Amino acid sequence: MNRVDRLMAMVVQLQGRRLVRAEELARHFEISLRTVYRDISALGEAGIPIVGEAGVGYSLLKGYHLPPVMFTSEEASALFFGAKLVDHMTDASLRKQMNTALLKIRSVLPRDRQDHLDRLDRSTAILSRGSSPDPRLTSETLIPIQSAIADRHVLHIEYRSKDRNELTTRDLEPLGLIYYADNWHLIAFCRLRKELRQFRTDRILQLTAIPETFPPHENFSLKAYLEACPEKSNFELIQIVFSADSMERVRREWLGGPVEEKPLPDGRIHVSLLACCVEWLIGWILSFGLNAEVLSPKPIKDQLGGTAESIARQYASSGKNEISTRNETGKPWKKSRSGANGED
Repeated sequence: MNRVDRLMAMVVQLQGRRLVRAEELARHFEISLRTVYRDISALGEAGIPIVGEAGVGYSLLKGYHLPPVMFTSEEASALFFGAKLVDHMTDASLRKQMNTALLKIRSVLPRDRQDHLDRLDRSTAILSRGSSPDPRLTSETLIPIQSAIADRHVLHIEYRSKDRNELTTRDLEPLGLIYYADNWHLIAFCRLRKELRQFRTDRILQLTAIPETFPPHENFSLKAYLEACPEKSNFELIQIVFSADSMERVRREWLGGPVEEKPLPDGRIHVSLLACCVEWLIGWILSFGLNAEVLSPKPIKDQLGGTAESIARQYASSGKNEISTRNETGKPWKKSRSGANGED
């Protein structure tokens, strides 16, 4: 960060808090205390009314405000995605406050950056709250993808496929981003395959936005694409029986909520879900233990049973041997697991 940007950022820091200590400014901007004192002096000479008291800290003179802050495209995009995550991963009260804040941010953006956010809004969807609130996509990858979608720039990527684990080089026309199954997925027209494809972003090894632009895909709509997913076999209807106590978690974590819920005579709930990632689905169902039972389709039921048997064999073999260790007091004790309830 150059000095001019740092000076402006210091004023923003002072405006956002009642009192700021020099040590806090030094830590935040990763500069020395001596540099902080010089910067504060420079701001004072420039006419910024900063009040300082030795041993206490700095503050702006009451009533002084900067003009509205201008956000860069990258900063506006980051705020937009933060609002998207808040909208899907928090309760209604926080969503309302975030939406109000985002409207205020939009109001101070130049027209071109407002249009930039509008294009991102039309091309982004979060389908799943999932179990991981941290999508596996770094800012070094996310920001170029965001910009390329909004500005219609071609992306050049190196991609490792799932099925054959092969490395391919591709040129993409990026059209949308979807978050489900704990990952961001890039929807793009692949010039190699000559069709729309999904690319899991954690399998993108290298990404470069090249200057070439592509014409608008007038027939593409992210909403229509998502609605057509089941017809394209990207999603599959899964029939699962959950215990009643598990339903709050199911509704919280599953994309868009269950398709259908039917109470059963024994108190359990028969649920229909649209699944789009078998790998994630297997682990998710196993996390419910005996509180979930897959009824169909048979291939997923068989795969789940095979995984459960492998886990059982792993722990059954380790449980045959007595394990000697020490208890919390340091005295040795023995335990032998012979039952499913884990009793000593």
